[in-house]
Amino acid sequence: MHPILLIIIAITVIISIMGFQNIQLFEKYKFNVSAIQNRKEYIRLLSAGFLHADWGHLFFNMLTLYFFAPIVLYVYGVSGFLLVYLGSIVIGNLFSLYLYKRQSWYSAIGASGGVSGILFAAVAYAPNEIEVNFLPGYIFGALYFGYSVYMMLNPRPHDNIGHAAHLGGAAFGLVYAVALEPEIAMNNAVYLLVMSLPLIYMSYQVFVKKKIG
Repeated sequence: MHPILLIIIAITVIISIMGFQNIQLFEKYKFNVSAIQNRKEYIRLLSAGFLHADWGHLFFNMLTLYFFAPIVLYVYGVSGFLLVYLGSIVIGNLFSLYLYKRQSWYSAIGASGGVSGILFAAVAYAPNEIEVNFLPGYIFGALYFGYSVYMMLNPRPHDNIGHAAHLGGAAFGLVYAVALEPEIAMNNAVYLLVMSLPLIYMSYQVFVKKKIG
């Protein structure tokens, strides 16, 4: 495992465990519309990406990052990986802020935006080189986003998982990959389209049907 990936996973696990055990810390650094809009606590746009709802949420995000991050590190280097991962967390949460701007109570946590950006950046370059439990990377990505979109459109009570951040994070990862490797990304457009289907459906529900906001 690349040292920077190990560091990111370790930091995320440690901060998430601290959040499990310390509700004050969890509340102080989670994404919350009111805190960002009214108190200008912009650190939450990033810090929420290092908190998780439970062990399952943490494990699934870190497992996905573990499988897809090496491609991004190999192709774009440490600086590119950090830009995509951290940038996608922030962009994903900015999208959530836009989406829920009239719902001051809305809160969310999780590395979903960052993981989504890494997923798209990796699949844009190497859609068939990654397998997760014998599934091609782009199929796993489609299932990952499909679950997230379903949970976003059919939320459970007190579900703080940042499902909406997937779209903003994925968009940033895709734009980054296309900007740096446009020919390769275009050659893999079919795989990206398959992985994007749940996000396209989500966009339709959000922007056309106005189901959220």
